[in-house]
Amino acid sequence: MLNRLYGWFERRVNATAPPTGGAPPATLAAFYWHFVGPHRLLFASILITGFGIAMVDSLIPVFIGRLVALMAETDRAAALSNAMPMLLTMAAIILIGRPLANFADLLARNNGIVPGVTSRIRWLAHWHVIRQSWGFFQNDFAGRIANRVMQTTSAVRESVVSSIRAVWYIAMYGTTALILMGTADPRLAAPTLAWIIGYLLFLRYFVPRMRRLGKASAEANSQLVGRIVDSYTNILTVKLFARARDEDVYVRDAVEEHRSANAAHMRLISNFIIILQIMNTMLLVSTAAVGIVLWGQSVIDVGVVAMALPLAWQIANMAGWVSWEVTSIFENIGNVQEGMMTIAVPHALIDAQDARPLEVTRGEIRFENVTFGYDRRPPVFNGLNLAIRPGERVGIVGRSGAGKSTLVNLLLRFFDLQSGRILIDSQAIAAVTQESLRAAIGVVTQDTSLLHRSIADNIKYGRPHSTPAEIEVAARKAQAHAFITALRDQSGRDGYAALVGERGVKLSGGQRQRVAIARVLLKDAPILVLDEATSSLDSEVEVAIQEQLLGLMAGKTVIAIAHRLSTIARMDRLIVLDEGRIVQEGTHESLLQSGGLYADLWARQSGGFIAA
Repeated sequence: MLNRLYGWFERRVNATAPPTGGAPPATLAAFYWHFVGPHRLLFASILITGFGIAMVDSLIPVFIGRLVALMAETDRAAALSNAMPMLLTMAAIILIGRPLANFADLLARNNGIVPGVTSRIRWLAHWHVIRQSWGFFQNDFAGRIANRVMQTTSAVRESVVSSIRAVWYIAMYGTTALILMGTADPRLAAPTLAWIIGYLLFLRYFVPRMRRLGKASAEANSQLVGRIVDSYTNILTVKLFARARDEDVYVRDAVEEHRSANAAHMRLISNFIIILQIMNTMLLVSTAAVGIVLWGQSVIDVGVVAMALPLAWQIANMAGWVSWEVTSIFENIGNVQEGMMTIAVPHALIDAQDARPLEVTRGEIRFENVTFGYDRRPPVFNGLNLAIRPGERVGIVGRSGAGKSTLVNLLLRFFDLQSGRILIDSQAIAAVTQESLRAAIGVVTQDTSLLHRSIADNIKYGRPHSTPAEIEVAARKAQAHAFITALRDQSGRDGYAALVGERGVKLSGGQRQRVAIARVLLKDAPILVLDEATSSLDSEVEVAIQEQLLGLMAGKTVIAIAHRLSTIARMDRLIVLDEGRIVQEGTHESLLQSGGLYADLWARQSGGFIAA
């Protein structure tokens, strides 16, 4: 029965449903509402249950006062008989009412909001962030981005729930206490009223400062996590260059910044708690003093004093709990503000409103009057024009910095042009969906990074619904099957089921490259980009794979980049770039005969690589 009830609340939120409502807003209140608004009924339910619990808790001191007054009666039997309905009502409220209110609160909070809403916010944040441009991820630590996504989603939930549980609870309890004591005698309510006014002024002073210091502490924490993850991610470089001490300094600086920010935050929290404790003590003493004076003057009876003192004591006790909750609230608000720096960033590259899927029928590529530069730096290309015929195999040659990789990045629309356009089969790539554009282009890069998954998962990333037989065929063509069958990871998985480690660190550079080639072979896209595709391979394996790549190129439009000129000498046409301009084009033989930059590069090669 209980499990069915828990399950009903757990199903109120579909955590991984497709996103609705657009991108996360950049203002704090709108950011909160973007994530909390769709679940307002769940949050409203804990608002209601919190009100019920506060009301019941405020009645308990009233019950105590009534019991004290009852026991002061001289005719105990008659008094007990007359009070029986009241006593049964008290028992019902305490034994049934409060447990039910608490249970309803737990259902909404623990079974609805904590698992469902948290996962939903996290999913929406990740969905938005992963669709950021490549440049977005180049400008920040991957660890810090992930930390912000994980930390912010919990902070949104906790700050809202804590506000309802603590601030709402004490507001309801304090209001009820004022009414109860004011009804008995307005003077009895005066200490509580003064405490509430002081508490509001107290919060007005501390809250903005706690919010600011909480944000600074959260930023320092993300910076620390980012630096630690950066060191771990590049641990091979750290080991190769024996730079453990330099990494200590790099991380130590972040630790010191975080310690300093955290210390300032904690100093303010300590002041917050000390002043609150003084206020609470004054509330209890002043309420007792007023109660005793009024009792001594026979204005109120002992039952009212017995009610007022527990009310004041409960407010004082709750204020301590609320102080921690308020501290947590504004610490979480600081985390949210810090996380918004990643999550609330609008997408830099978006599809046009009327974008259609790219349809590749022939594979013609045209760069028309393309001008592009990174940020505020001088343009890499200024009016570049290049036409690649359907099915043509084109090699791109040039010194480092000539614009070869930028040309490929623009074709993949990792960046938008300043002017001009790029067309595939007469369709401007800015007018088609990015997903369809990149699905039509197979890319093998020089710096191959694999997912921390199995070999099979990495290869079938090129075509997710591939069968094991198709995966093996692609691996054999990439000369990878032999080493894959010999793999075994630390958990005992072997062959195609073995995990490759983060970024594929358990494989050699050549093995990673062959897995990447198998992945592109399986994708079988109509346009193929080879960016130093065989640079990590030894000569024997390279010759074997070159034959497979020639077969892969059949019927496709190919753009190949290589510093090792021998690997692209068989292309239909070579394009020579220098400082973002096409300075030569033709076949390998014609370019050697005509002299110029290409012939110079060929002559100056050492071991098949372009000299600087």
